[in-house]
Amino acid sequence: MPKGYWIPHLDVSNPEGFQAYRDLADAAHQRFGSKLLARGGRREVVEGTMRPRNVLREFNSFDEALAFYHGPEYSRAHPLREPHSECDFLIVEGYDGPQPPPIGTPPAIGKLKGYWIVHVDIHDPEGYKLYQAANAAAFGKFGGRFLIRGGRSQTMEGHLRSRAVVLEFPNYEAARDCYRSPEYQAAKALRQGKADADIAVVEAFGGN
Repeated sequence: MPKGYWIPHLDVSNPEGFQAYRDLADAAHQRFGSKLLARGGRREVVEGTMRPRNVLREFNSFDEALAFYHGPEYSRAHPLREPHSECDFLIVEGYDGPQPPPIGTPPAIGKLKGYWIVHVDIHDPEGYKLYQAANAAAFGKFGGRFLIRGGRSQTMEGHLRSRAVVLEFPNYEAARDCYRSPEYQAAKALRQGKADADIAVVEAFGGN
């Protein structure tokens, strides 16, 4: 069964007030057993726009991720966040299909992984398929694997583009270098005019 994911993007106006939300929500997540993949590490918005704080959290399924958002524990925490932040919040189903085949020697696995968080509006689905076929060369070279690639989704708060993609890389540098690589830039050229995208490269959660 595919995993489920939370992808909140936040602007925090009052860090001290926000902390009460974070403490209560983190305790609820710990009891529930969700896995925090990214929060508070290095980040770079390489395309489009994205709020400063980006979070990626994994659940056992899309239905579980959705149920926890509406459940009693998170419903108690949620109101503590709203006066102190603005949020775009997506819940999305994971991907369990074929992955980009490895090309050459993949980057070494680092202490902290790296992720691409991507939100896309596709205007030309047939033309976009050329980009999808071409980007496998870059992803295979840098050890990228899809965690999210389409799938069911619900925008719970704010506004995000219609399609979400998340890739996991062996380390943050590999994620960053993949975007800058000639292989990916060649694929990106095939996307121009076919889709609009917001892309952030983020570092995995380091325990802070």
